[in-house]
Amino acid sequence: MNQISKATVIAAMAISATDAFVTNPNSARVQLPSTCANNFMVYSQQRSILPSSSATRLYNAEDDDAQDSEIERLKKMAAKLRAEAASLEAEKANQLAEAAERAFRRFDINSDGEVSVAELKIGLEKELKTEISDKRVQELMKVFDTSGDGALQLDEFVTVDKFRNQLEALAREEKRLAAEAQAEKKRQEQEALLAEAKLEFLNEKAPSNSDKIVSILPYLFPLMDGLQYGRFLLGAEDAGANPFVVILALLYALYRSIPFSGFVAFFALNFLAGNPSINRLVRFNMQQAIFLDIALFFPSLLIGLGSLIVGSAGGSVTKLAGELFSDVMFGVLLLTLAYCAVSSLLGQEPDKIPLISDSVKDRMPTIDMFDNDGRFVPSSERDGEDDDNKDKK
Repeated sequence: MNQISKATVIAAMAISATDAFVTNPNSARVQLPSTCANNFMVYSQQRSILPSSSATRLYNAEDDDAQDSEIERLKKMAAKLRAEAASLEAEKANQLAEAAERAFRRFDINSDGEVSVAELKIGLEKELKTEISDKRVQELMKVFDTSGDGALQLDEFVTVDKFRNQLEALAREEKRLAAEAQAEKKRQEQEALLAEAKLEFLNEKAPSNSDKIVSILPYLFPLMDGLQYGRFLLGAEDAGANPFVVILALLYALYRSIPFSGFVAFFALNFLAGNPSINRLVRFNMQQAIFLDIALFFPSLLIGLGSLIVGSAGGSVTKLAGELFSDVMFGVLLLTLAYCAVSSLLGQEPDKIPLISDSVKDRMPTIDMFDNDGRFVPSSERDGEDDDNKDKK
């Protein structure tokens, strides 16, 4: 009886299995419809059927086989496409080679197996129906002549289209270079105009004759203050007969008649030396006259310190030594002023005085004192701007 019931259940399950098995999308298990499930529950009370893992393995095996088949099919299609692409490339290469060979035969006028520059020029002008310069043909030859023998062999020859493309590329490059050259020329012209304007502003032109004469007048300032060192020479008994001494005496009397003449001369020269409209030679001599006048202070300081040291030691500086020192200092001053006057009259800056001339050059306005917009910025203001820029950084 148990065997009949068992057979009945199995038969019912077998009949409905083909249409009844469905896969739950949210589960990997295989489910049965309600009729089959009821029969299964009746029989399951007596004995279990095949485990569900066996059906799952069967389904997964079939799915893996299908995926392997699809992958294999795609690989075959990819291989076929690659083969077709390679075939097309080879066909295109053959066509280009044939076209290049035909063009080579047309260009090789004397049939010597190579195309010379002249033959290339004739052939291109005929094919492109335009005139080509010898320079451009030479450039083409350099591009395609890989062997460097000055001619094109068959393996170096290309199609007319490639020659046309290369000619267009050379033309574009030539236009680009021409545009850059034009821009550079314009930039240099603008820089030249700006430099000329700067020089015009600084008035660094060659001095005129009047500028040369005016440029020596500032040296009267250190000469007047330096006469103290020449009092022994100028105060000699026969000095009154010398017209040079008489002129100096008159100038000194006039100089001392002006209240605070030293301060007035100092500030006047210092102010005028900063005016760029005045010729550079005149401004240079104004600055140098100021520095020479300042330098005259140090010999007096040395004399005072020497007298103090000798006096503290119980001695004294002889009158002869003091007169000799003063005469030497006055002689050096006269030689220095004579050098400055002669150089200025010749139109040259007297810039060979040690220490002093270098200091004067550092104070003279230069082209470097103009900013990027062409505006003049004095050294003092430029130093302030540099400090501000450093603080911002």
